[in-house]
Amino acid sequence: MLKFNSIKPLILIGFLAFGFVLDIQAQTKNSNNDIWFHYVGKNMLTKKLSFTFEGTLRFANGFDEKQQWFVRPSVDYQFAKWFTGSIGYSHYNTYSYGNPAMNKISIPEDHLWFQGTFVHNSGDFKFTHRLRDELRYVDVAVKDPVTEEFEIDHYEYRNRFRYMFLLNHPITKKEEATKLFAFFGDEVFMNLGSNAGKTFLNQNRIIGGVGYNINKHHQLQLSYIHQNIWNYPNTFQESNPTVRLSYITNFDWYQKAE
Repeated sequence: MLKFNSIKPLILIGFLAFGFVLDIQAQTKNSNNDIWFHYVGKNMLTKKLSFTFEGTLRFANGFDEKQQWFVRPSVDYQFAKWFTGSIGYSHYNTYSYGNPAMNKISIPEDHLWFQGTFVHNSGDFKFTHRLRDELRYVDVAVKDPVTEEFEIDHYEYRNRFRYMFLLNHPITKKEEATKLFAFFGDEVFMNLGSNAGKTFLNQNRIIGGVGYNINKHHQLQLSYIHQNIWNYPNTFQESNPTVRLSYITNFDWYQKAE
């Protein structure tokens, strides 16, 4: 019998191949050169309970156009050394960008989500598996027959499931603590349920980059991400080369209070 560790690369290859099939099926295609600024702050409230705040500001085609911003607070609990569960909320605003543009006007979106993160190590390699179920409330724009302009008319509930695989390996260490490290992975966004639209895959992101631990509280990451997006009716696809700069903080507030 095949072990799970032996089939994980096959699962990843399968997702990438499925993305290639959707790339063929999508009708209109566009590409944008994106720049993302990203912040994640983890705040330990007890030894196992934490509050995390994440925020992103994204630009398309250099800094020529605004692409998207979001805020994402969550509460996290470490049930075991290898497993953390989270519940969170996200608010997005996605702009009209690119030529042609996928969205005619800015589209707000709100999520309630549940997440499980599994971590294990093999030598110096660290493996992360993150699964997130997103309950999405997406505003829908319709064209006014009188003015012929698009405006938000209503929202729709959509369910999306995300799986991220990330491999991390140290490059340099100082006193047994990792300073510089490299990472590589992939994340797939899957539409689920009766209101899933015309495509199973909503997004796919291949990621690779390096990170630097300034100290135990502050970290910087520089990533290259290749992002593919398919719209709800599967008539439009974006293929976006992306550079992301991330600043990550980690504070133990409960220890300071003791």
